[in-house]
Amino acid sequence: MRSLLRRLWPDTAPVSARERVRSGIGALAGILVTGLVGALSVRSGAAGPALIAPMGASAVLLFAVPSSPLAQPWSILGGNLVSALVGVTAAMWIADPYLGSAVAIGCAILAMLSLRCLHPPSGAIALTAVLGGPAVHDLGFGFVLWPVLGNSLVLLTAAVIFNNLTGRPYPRAMKPVPVDHGTADPPPIQRLGFTGEDLDAVLKDYDEFIDIKREDLAEILRRTELRAYRHRAGRVDCGTVMSRDVIAVGPDTPLSEAYRLMHAHHIKALPVTNAKADVVGIVTQTDFLEKAAWASAQASTIRKGWPFWRANGGPKSTVRDIMTSPVKTVAPEAPLAEAILMFAGQGLHYLPVTRAGGKLAGILSQSDVLVAMLADQPEEASPSNAEMPA
Repeated sequence: MRSLLRRLWPDTAPVSARERVRSGIGALAGILVTGLVGALSVRSGAAGPALIAPMGASAVLLFAVPSSPLAQPWSILGGNLVSALVGVTAAMWIADPYLGSAVAIGCAILAMLSLRCLHPPSGAIALTAVLGGPAVHDLGFGFVLWPVLGNSLVLLTAAVIFNNLTGRPYPRAMKPVPVDHGTADPPPIQRLGFTGEDLDAVLKDYDEFIDIKREDLAEILRRTELRAYRHRAGRVDCGTVMSRDVIAVGPDTPLSEAYRLMHAHHIKALPVTNAKADVVGIVTQTDFLEKAAWASAQASTIRKGWPFWRANGGPKSTVRDIMTSPVKTVAPEAPLAEAILMFAGQGLHYLPVTRAGGKLAGILSQSDVLVAMLADQPEEASPSNAEMPA
């Protein structure tokens, strides 16, 4: 019996107590707001119930698993509207409630999959349109607008506000677009292990809906590969590899001085720190190339200089004017694999290393990581140690 129960117990990722409480409070707030708005609408003359039961199932997705493809705005709005249309149509054309329910559910799923707006609670909306009785049937296609569309919009708005206020980006945040170098090479993060074609082929073999975005699945797999590399490579951390004697500048350092330091020390990036040695930004050669402004003395004519001056917001004179801020940083004790992921996934070339409180401890470059990775490779077996043929 215990063995059977263990097999039946879902094998899901662990969720912290904080996240469980956050999800419950979100659903409470979302349904409460939706019900109150619905009650006000009905009192103002809107026909139909103030709140329909499928919104409870939608709340589970919107507040408990907001990153799911099933919980995205197009899924809830498109899925609910399509299913309501299908359900109302089935109720009008098919007298038998059981046959009408079956047709409504089957056609709703087909429509949602075709329109890429699959939302499980929408199946309940299709059933409600068929089995809701005279109160729903009398609304006809008005049921689609109220309460279906009205409830969906209010609940979705509540989810957007609550999830973002509590640290869960919603709708699902778009991944930063890798820097396009104008070549056929894929971004560095996509050159690790499997290819996009490999993943697409495996997903095609499954030939079923998987409740995770393709991009999220690819990122999880690549992070898993990096974690596996970290286990193979040992516990090398960023503090071991970083450069410690760092040349840094302040926000008010003149650009000419910052450039002189880069040239004199043969470096391509300078951390920017305040008077307390807190890292507040970084300035790189790319910043000079893309942001350093035209000044009238540097242009032969106003006609040539003005477009560049206007596009860049006026002349720049200090590091503060062109530095990248806020800046991505890494801790000295962070595994080197974490820096590798940031370099590969975010198009970075340098990472300031900071202690607790944001104090500058060093700087890590792609070259530092490359040398560490090469040094970590096991030596190949020498010919003397190789097994000789019999």
